Amino acid sequence: MKLTKKSQSYEPCPEFAGQVVCVDVTPLKAIETAYGPKDHFRLVFESPLLRDDGAPYCIWSRNFTPSLHEKAAFAQFLRKWFGRALTAAEEGELETEDLIGRTAEVTIVQEEGRDGQTYSNIALIRPDRTGKPMTPSGRYIRVKDREQKPKDAEFRRAEQAPDNLGDNPNDSWRQTKIHVGKHKGLTLADLDRVSVVALVDRWLPTAHAAPKKTADDKRLITALEAAQAELAEEDNIPMENQAF
Repeated sequence: MKLTKKSQSYEPCPEFAGQVVCVDVTPLKAIETAYGPKDHFRLVFESPLLRDDGAPYCIWSRNFTPSLHEKAAFAQFLRKWFGRALTAAEEGELETEDLIGRTAEVTIVQEEGRDGQTYSNIALIRPDRTGKPMTPSGRYIRVKDREQKPKDAEFRRAEQAPDNLGDNPNDSWRQTKIHVGKHKGLTLADLDRVSVVALVDRWLPTAHAAPKKTADDKRLITALEAAQAELAEEDNIPMENQAF
């Protein structure tokens, strides 16, 4: 049987450490979660590294929910970026559009996703201490503006990972197929929260204890661990804090 590796459909940003500038905060987009659809958005940063066509490589953040609760991923990301916690005034009136044009120092790494493709992820972000100005190149077209532009005029963001991956390959846990129990043949995305929690509570401990694990076992274990982490994060965020 002849096997071939799936070709890379986009060009990830090379690994590097240095200055970047924020060029986009994407519009909210509903993504299916264990609680049902929830709004998510992403940040886009432009790097000083250039592709063969002269356009800068861009790096896309993970998916964030619009929450400034201290345990929310977006609030933690901002704390690292700003080098401090947000003030009460900032929390009360944060305008994400003000993030565009703000610089940062980052460490970018390449990681392999579940689909076998390589993605560029933000491993570290901190305040920009270079003292050097950096402005957007103007080559990037914001997501909210793209439908108004001819396709041949768009700055193709070839380095973007699919929306369900974010900066962590485990973000795609919903698409993992179930090979055990009454839900065999379905994906985790097909289940409600109660059913996902049941798999985490009942099947996961047994699977961890098994001396031998199949490839399907390992995939489902990884997916359920990612689901468990996401559910724990959501359970710790009060609903009244689920907004900017």
